[in-house]
Amino acid sequence: MPELPEVEVICRGLAPLIEGRRLESVALSKQRLRLPAPGKAALALVAGQKISRVQRRAKYIVIGMENSAAMIIHLGMTGRLGIFPEGTPLLKHDHLRWLLDNKMELRFNDTRRFGSLRIIGPGGDLETLFGDQGPDPFQPGYSAEYLAEKGRGRKLPVKNFLMDNRIVTGIGNIYACETLFAARINPKTPAGALKLKEWRTIVENSRQILEEAIACGGSSISDYVNSSGEKGYFQVRLRVYGRLGEPCRTCGKPVEKYILGGRASFFCPGCQPEKG
Repeated sequence: MPELPEVEVICRGLAPLIEGRRLESVALSKQRLRLPAPGKAALALVAGQKISRVQRRAKYIVIGMENSAAMIIHLGMTGRLGIFPEGTPLLKHDHLRWLLDNKMELRFNDTRRFGSLRIIGPGGDLETLFGDQGPDPFQPGYSAEYLAEKGRGRKLPVKNFLMDNRIVTGIGNIYACETLFAARINPKTPAGALKLKEWRTIVENSRQILEEAIACGGSSISDYVNSSGEKGYFQVRLRVYGRLGEPCRTCGKPVEKYILGGRASFFCPGCQPEKG
């Protein structure tokens, strides 16, 4: 699933291509995505409108219109967005098409159909829509003090804690593993057992890793490509994720794996020993 850096890269790639363009029409396939397709009334809110802004909210792509309506896209597991000339032959899993006033089409392709499209009207409130989610890692609200308060007394492993969107948005499996390796904290460590200085290390390293991943175009582990169809290359810099059994690049010990919350959690037993 694309995580924060991959979604940010897609937004930055799309913005200069579609901002200021008028949306002539929207076409939907007959295949259902994770959420029901928007109805005619919802589609009428965006058809004929100019696109004013493309931005990321957590792992969502928000395309704002000049009438203050917005389209909210989640890529799911295998979703891709790309720009194509009108009339380009459709691919099997092209489920959404937006025709622009320059005769180019923005297309959403999703093999597994776990992605989604929602449309909110001019009176819709994005803050309310995302109100149950924690701060973005790049917002001031994401701080060591905030994490320490949220984690106080909790036995939840810190890996699962960081992946909880109600705590902080956008840190998925890849970047939680890499952050905890950089911070030298074992992923099983209970959130309530961490000291403030350890939370500071997590905040600093998570931001640095996310920024580096964005600069590298994201991580192409399986299906991810950006809006131009190009793969990211941060995966070549991963220190633990996906490197089970390989030597740690710091201490040489083989990388190991836990299953926490149903997800693979890669770590180095030498650099990230269990407390106690």
